[in-house]
Amino acid sequence: MDSRESRILVATCYGHFMSHFNMLVFPAVVLPLANRLNMSMGYILDLSFWMYCLFGITALPWGMIADRWGSKPLFLIYYLGAGLSGLAAAAWIDHPAKFSLALAMIGLFSGIYHPIGLGMISKGIKRISLGLAYNGMFGSLGLATAPLLTGVVNWLWGPSAAYLFLGVLNLLGVGLIAVLPSMEEVHGPADKPSGDGNENGFLVAFFILLGAMMLGGVVYRGATVILPAYFELRNQAIFHWIHSAAGVGLSKNLVATALVSFIFIVGMLGQYTGGRIAERHDLRFCYLIFHAITIPAALLMAIAANIPLVILALIYFFFLIGMQPIENTLVAKFTPTKFRHSAYGLKFILTFGVGALSVKMIKAIETAVNIEAVFYALGLTSVVLVGVIVLLIFRTRQDEQYAM
Repeated sequence: MDSRESRILVATCYGHFMSHFNMLVFPAVVLPLANRLNMSMGYILDLSFWMYCLFGITALPWGMIADRWGSKPLFLIYYLGAGLSGLAAAAWIDHPAKFSLALAMIGLFSGIYHPIGLGMISKGIKRISLGLAYNGMFGSLGLATAPLLTGVVNWLWGPSAAYLFLGVLNLLGVGLIAVLPSMEEVHGPADKPSGDGNENGFLVAFFILLGAMMLGGVVYRGATVILPAYFELRNQAIFHWIHSAAGVGLSKNLVATALVSFIFIVGMLGQYTGGRIAERHDLRFCYLIFHAITIPAALLMAIAANIPLVILALIYFFFLIGMQPIENTLVAKFTPTKFRHSAYGLKFILTFGVGALSVKMIKAIETAVNIEAVFYALGLTSVVLVGVIVLLIFRTRQDEQYAM
């Protein structure tokens, strides 16, 4: 990569890291907050609904603004807004309504990243799939470090300190963007969405893809929100073994969040694998296979515990996270360059905005049935998702330019 491409990756990789870090601090403190505020887990989960919702539904307007203003001003707004909102969350941790508002603001400003960052990569880096893979790995690093660092900070100083730490990390991003030289993207190699000029054909395919990505957003958000608490409740034997081996008073929350971090680190390998595969094979069939493998893993996670649960989670998140470079390359294939930020914005309205409804779904299932039933629901959602991908393959079966 040349120096301009390297600057784009530096900016987008830290941005991707922080966007997922911002979203994954909350699941790691769900049970500690429930105990601190003397509220049910379902009620505490509900406090995060607007954070996850705004993270998604603001993506399109942010993307449209970026198509007009460029990326650098929005990166500055992202880091400053999310940083100050994190400090507010730390101050209001004992006031549920105010804390929920601060979380919502974290979601609002964090929603800037995906349409901006992915648009920059797809327009400014020649090897799009590989650039998306590297960028995706830093997103997975955010997924991995957020539970672990939050678990450690919560263990030492409590959940308020976790949000203080989040605020400081975001404000560091302001300095990063300020010192970087020009990083604006240029039009990359994929200026045309369709090799045969069939504009209607690519639009139909893109809208089918949007349906698949919406269902994927429900699965992704539901799985990532519930996993720390699920591990804390279902991995009792692992906790007792680690507690005996360590000989120190480690909390269940710390052990659970450390395991979740390990899962997401493996997910980084999935991102890299997905990116390399996307350069060599038919994107549509890779997309199908990655999602299909998550179905049996999700259904078995509903009945597993301890070591089997961890192994299943490793498989599940390797493929659930690993498919993202494939999916994002498909978005680039189906959309024109000049609307690329807006296209990714539309994607993330559906994946993260509609995906936020999974928080409500989890609350309803956990209240009416039990927490284990959540993974049955996620598995069945993935069955429908795979059906939509089959429809996408059928619709584009004669369009070879969409394959890779």
